[in-house]
Amino acid sequence: MGSATEVEYLILLCKDIQLLSPQIYEDLQIETTQIKKMLASFIKKLRSEN
Repeated sequence: MGSATEVEYLILLCKDIQLLSPQIYEDLQIETTQIKKMLASFIKKLRSEN
């Protein structure tokens, strides 16, 4: 989960230094949020199996 948060930060940084347009930033932010939710669900499932 830490790596996903790091990616989220790097996307924000790229937007702040204008390497990403606001639209691309928003698209990537939405995808990152979805991936973090999937990871959280996967981790929860793995923990419940043990």
